[in-house]
Amino acid sequence: MSKKNLKIILFVILGIILVILGVFMFNIFTKGESATKTFNTYKNNWVKQDYKSMYNLLSSETKKTVTQKQFVDKYTAIYSGIEAKNISIKVENEDQIKEGNKKNINIPFSIDMDTTAGKLTMPGYKASMVKEKIDNKKQWTIVWDEKMIFPSMETGDKVRITPDLAVRGEIIDRDGKGLAINGTMNTVGIHPSRFNANKETNISEMAKILDIDVSLIEDKLKANSNPEQLVPIVNILSSETAKKDGLDKLIGVNVVPTTGRVYPGGEAFGALIGYIRPITAEELKKNANKGYSSVSLIGAKGLEQVNEDRLKGENGATIYISKVKDDSKVVILKKESKAGENIKLSVNTDLQKKIYEGMKKEPGASAAINPKTGEVLALVSSPSFDSNAYTTYKSNAQLLAWKNESAKEPFKNRFSAAYSPGSTFKLITAAIGLDNGKIKPDELVGITGKKWQLDGSWGPHMVTRVNDKVSSVNLNSAFVYSDNIYFAKSAINIGAEEFIKGSNKFGIGEKLPIGYPIANSQIANGNKIKNDSALADTGYGQGEVLMSPLQLALSYSAVVNDGTIMSPTLEFFNEKVTSKVWKESVISKDNINIIKNDLTAVIEDPNGTAHDVKIDGVALAGKTGTAELKKDDSDTTGKENGWFVCMDTANPKIVVSMLIEDVKDKHGSHFVTPMVKGVMDYYMHSEVK
Repeated sequence: MSKKNLKIILFVILGIILVILGVFMFNIFTKGESATKTFNTYKNNWVKQDYKSMYNLLSSETKKTVTQKQFVDKYTAIYSGIEAKNISIKVENEDQIKEGNKKNINIPFSIDMDTTAGKLTMPGYKASMVKEKIDNKKQWTIVWDEKMIFPSMETGDKVRITPDLAVRGEIIDRDGKGLAINGTMNTVGIHPSRFNANKETNISEMAKILDIDVSLIEDKLKANSNPEQLVPIVNILSSETAKKDGLDKLIGVNVVPTTGRVYPGGEAFGALIGYIRPITAEELKKNANKGYSSVSLIGAKGLEQVNEDRLKGENGATIYISKVKDDSKVVILKKESKAGENIKLSVNTDLQKKIYEGMKKEPGASAAINPKTGEVLALVSSPSFDSNAYTTYKSNAQLLAWKNESAKEPFKNRFSAAYSPGSTFKLITAAIGLDNGKIKPDELVGITGKKWQLDGSWGPHMVTRVNDKVSSVNLNSAFVYSDNIYFAKSAINIGAEEFIKGSNKFGIGEKLPIGYPIANSQIANGNKIKNDSALADTGYGQGEVLMSPLQLALSYSAVVNDGTIMSPTLEFFNEKVTSKVWKESVISKDNINIIKNDLTAVIEDPNGTAHDVKIDGVALAGKTGTAELKKDDSDTTGKENGWFVCMDTANPKIVVSMLIEDVKDKHGSHFVTPMVKGVMDYYMHSEVK
């Protein structure tokens, strides 16, 4: 090969290498400095709401018109105001973007984000990219203006949001009486410029009328700097006319009608209904993405809390741009609010109040049901609180009363708890024994003395009966005298396995099918009766047996409902109760009348433990119970809880169970029986059922 040809070949090879190298270098340069890469970095920071990093990618000219602080503050204010979350940015027609050697390029894109007004999908954005020399290096930057916030936004425009708060659902009773309603109340406010003319006297008189500390008024006045602005102090109920009349006489005090959550049932319904209050920071975090904001109200305690999701509704909002040039509005997104669900209870307000008043603020609980339908007529915890105190204000008298009642725990929900049922449990022992043939109702069982044990293996433990008037006891007399030894022996004869099976037929150990958190009942810890001594105690409702007042009322309802327990219903659905069976044939039909007659004798027989409940002309049946809360047999300081369960038998309408705590020095269950008698007398003679 000639030298000339060799030179030509080498020249061609060198040219090819230079071309390849040039292309390679061009690709590296354009890839590292491309407009789309810069915008993608900007986009990713935007998604993360990293506004400082976004600002760093803006053009030099843009940075002359807006500082980093202004930029960050603007985005922070707007995005926090509309509660922007889950931002997604999509470049439109990305494959058609041709950069070449251009120094300017536009990148179209759209944004999706979740806001307080719902899902926002906004097309029509355009990122103006410019290539400029920064620190001796050519870079793509972004020419920014307000259109990068919203395409229809211009310099000077403001982004506004108008909330459309959902109307909270109301809770009413079976007759439509309000229990938690959006009612009218009054805001008590001060007009400082008029009030301050006689400030000290006015504050003193105002504090006296409202029964609050002077400092509360003073602190709110100090926090206000505008003498012409009304300063709200507290809300009062519309029914508090005496307070309103007194406040109206004070110059500079305005009583202005407003709306708020009102609880017409008062103290009798505190534990059942609960109240609403401002949401806490912890709750706001826990309930993220559920439509709450820092100024939201949320249910606390009772049905307000249990049914929060149903009651709260769904807030709406309108996000719009307020145009500076012509004072017009450009709506970005609008979401209509959705009212919360109204809930109608099966509860009878008058009965609930009657039970609560009859308990005289003694610590205890009560449940009342319709045995034929399962309707829950009352759920009472005593003592309780007035829910209105949380939506108006707490007076000094109220705070003092709660302090004085602290030992009685007025904020404890007792009807939702489970307790040792004592002798009221003997119904279940009798039903189990009769149905499996271990109890023969007419058979006399010889019992001598007041104490008994199966054998020496029990050690010092003995079963004790209160009355030893009779030495031969059948089922009827065992109920009349509430003979613990009879039922302890019956439990031993039944045996632990059959006893547990029989109690499970009553739903003991199961969650009650009701829309309220009621503690589960139990026959024993772990559903296992550990020995004969424990089995004997279980037979008369001691041992490890636990039942709620509602579970006990349901168990007794089987006696007057053909042996069947209806599913407990706390709500009306579609204006009516849908009754359905929960437990069928818990007492066999052959034995229902035996038990009903025995429970009737508890009241009708002069020797019956509940003879003091007898109401002339009204057929009643029931059972007393005293539950001993002792550490062991040697414990003489343990407290006692008193029980009574009562029902009408001629045309059954109601079963009432009631527990009163600590009745040891108050004649035991006889402290409870007059309270239930008052309820039965009232309900059986009232016109509305």
